[in-house]
Amino acid sequence: MKIDIVKLRPDAVLPEYQTAGAAGADLHACIDAPITLQPLERRMIPTGLSMAIPLGYEVQVRARSGMSIKHGITMVNGIGTIDADYRGEVGVLAINLSQEAFTIEPGMRIAQMVVAKYETIGWNEVDVLDETDRGISGYGSSGS
Repeated sequence: MKIDIVKLRPDAVLPEYQTAGAAGADLHACIDAPITLQPLERRMIPTGLSMAIPLGYEVQVRARSGMSIKHGITMVNGIGTIDADYRGEVGVLAINLSQEAFTIEPGMRIAQMVVAKYETIGWNEVDVLDETDRGISGYGSSGS
């Protein structure tokens, strides 16, 4: 599969897979100057890219594990979804969960994206659901 992508700025970097087995392609910060995130500060970091995702697919923007464990930089919304009908710039909703300021440099790998297939479903409203062994037992009821 190939996805149409537009570089909105000449210095934008196309998503890159770092290894042959990588599921996520790295997204790079497309910024003119460094951005320093203070502890608990949130910012939308532009990538300089827009894309045409095929119907039935989404792009999931996820934190990079190394940035999260080493620097506390993660995603405000956990995983961001870019829908097939969105044509604007892809942004990374970053937050600094550490106790130290962190500086994002121009061109830095700041997140990763995974292309995922999905299905749109309909709802079948019923009066009663079928029975299961777990039933209505709450969170954590199936073990640790």
